[in-house]
Amino acid sequence: MEFVGLSPALGAFLGGVVLSTSEFKHELESTLEPFKNLLLGLFFMAVGASINFVVIANSPLTIGGILLAIIAIKALVLFITGRIFKLKLDQNVLLTFSLAQVGEFAFVLLSFAFQLNILEQEQMDMMLVITAVSMSLTPILAVINERLILPKVGTKESIKRPMDHIAKSQKVILVGFGHFGSTVGRFLRSHGVEATILDFDSNRVDFLRKMGFEVYYGDATREDLLESAGIAEAKLLICATNKVSVAKAISKIVKEKYPHVEMLVRTKNRYDAYELLNHDVMNIYRETLDTSLALASDALNKLGFRKYTLNRQVQNFIKYDEASLRRLASEPKREEDYVFMARKEIEQQEKLLEDDFKRGIVAYDNHWDSEHIRKQLEKSSEA
Repeated sequence: MEFVGLSPALGAFLGGVVLSTSEFKHELESTLEPFKNLLLGLFFMAVGASINFVVIANSPLTIGGILLAIIAIKALVLFITGRIFKLKLDQNVLLTFSLAQVGEFAFVLLSFAFQLNILEQEQMDMMLVITAVSMSLTPILAVINERLILPKVGTKESIKRPMDHIAKSQKVILVGFGHFGSTVGRFLRSHGVEATILDFDSNRVDFLRKMGFEVYYGDATREDLLESAGIAEAKLLICATNKVSVAKAISKIVKEKYPHVEMLVRTKNRYDAYELLNHDVMNIYRETLDTSLALASDALNKLGFRKYTLNRQVQNFIKYDEASLRRLASEPKREEDYVFMARKEIEQQEKLLEDDFKRGIVAYDNHWDSEHIRKQLEKSSEA
């Protein structure tokens, strides 16, 4: 950059942009992390030392006017941009107040402009002061936004209220009644099994009560709430929340105080499942497993595979994958070791499924195949 007459700081910035999109990004981040805060501190100290604050005393009205004009114009542009991209009002206000100030890259641009004689020394000093004062206003504007603006236009926080009194208990306790939990609860109720339903979202509790569900507000990680929900007499506790921390906290209470209660826990992915398995939670249901297999099964069915055959293979896949999950949960968590073991497990799992097909366990399994049965019936009627 110096060779072509540009600023070394601009060259460093462009180099960083290029490297941030390369395959070496994570290696560079880990290498530079110890020096990042040190260099940032040094940068702002150098900038602060170069600012001539006497300029404020000499031209307070001019600097104040320019400062307000810059913040107002930038805020207006940001607010319009947020509306164009259809941000919610509270998000748009947060964007506007967070970025309305002059950014630190202005120091680099001003220095570059001064080197090219675009700005005179007096103008340079004034713009540096305006930039510094603008940045110093960031926390003040953030407080104004948080205390005065967002409470009026933002999403209202859930009103804190005491835990509900649970009048009656059931043999099943269901924690979390969002989309996942409500499906579980409705299916249980359709088969005559009522559950004591707990949820920590007060707005959701009020809404579900309007829809006719008997849902209780409370934090299920509290032992006193579980006791009032009748955990001492319960047989099952279904944890349908997507927060692994909640499931771990509940499992600890159940394991220590109520070992007779069997837990069935929802997880988002394999890594959450590993964490729960290592906390002795055995009944784990990954929310993406059945859905992804159902999609894959339908895709193969549309390519000509028999539906019943695919159902059998889906069950085999789940069996092999659950066994693999439990083996990998106890493996060391170093990335290299995990990748090596996971690749071996995937290869073994695919080979087992392929062997099932080749041995004819599934390939020639015609049970409940309507087309096969129809042909057999036609042959019988002809005979």
